Amino acid sequence: MSRSRDLYQHIHQLEDIRGILNAMKNLALMAVHKLTQLQLLQSQIVAHVERNSARFLAAYPHFVSDDNGQIVYLVLGSERGFCGDFNEKLLDSLKNKPYAGIIAVGNRLIARAEAYDYRLIARLNGMNVVEDVPLLLEQLMQCLNNLDADCTLMAVYHDLHSNQIQHRQILPLPRPPKTEEEAPLLNVSPELFFVKMLEQVLLPILHEIIYLSSLAENRRRLQHLEGAVQHLDAQTQKLHHKSQIYRQEEITEELEVILLNAE
Repeated sequence: MSRSRDLYQHIHQLEDIRGILNAMKNLALMAVHKLTQLQLLQSQIVAHVERNSARFLAAYPHFVSDDNGQIVYLVLGSERGFCGDFNEKLLDSLKNKPYAGIIAVGNRLIARAEAYDYRLIARLNGMNVVEDVPLLLEQLMQCLNNLDADCTLMAVYHDLHSNQIQHRQILPLPRPPKTEEEAPLLNVSPELFFVKMLEQVLLPILHEIIYLSSLAENRRRLQHLEGAVQHLDAQTQKLHHKSQIYRQEEITEELEVILLNAE
């Protein structure tokens, strides 16, 4: 087979790969648009519930404990690939930190964590689409119910806004700053209100960090795939140019053979 034909076959293979990568890029772009809206709305909800919980805890500070137990890390990684060192950076941020265990979210993260020899106490599938969030939250709540009551839960995820790894304390609720606001009027006992409030605060916060992590993941994937598509386009263009040169050489050789036979 001629060199130009070999190159044409290679070009067709690259074009097929480009089509697949471009489709994946479009899916990531759609996910970014959808998650951006959800994350903004969820952050507003979290700001509201945190403001109310801070007001309650400022009035009843005995519900806040400064003597926290061992740390359990909730690490939100990626379920799929094509996002560079997304998971490695999460795990690197835990090096030399004492902890009781790790709740790992995302199959790609789980594989890397096992290779790093981290102690995993739970392995959860991450989200492929936004519709996976309710199931993930249900599994997370089951894991949290099995934790010791005195442990500290820290969420570790990519913060989209600062472009850094965020370590955020989820439980116990952090001590709020002192305020001169009046204590809230309660229709139930403070103990019962605190128990109910934990659920009302915890679920929105978990929602928010899932959206933030997934949004950062899909933006990273979008950048990665855009770079891959541009690289394939450049390689394909070079191969087209090279195949034209080879074809011209082959035509010249064919003409020389014809002329020699004519003589």
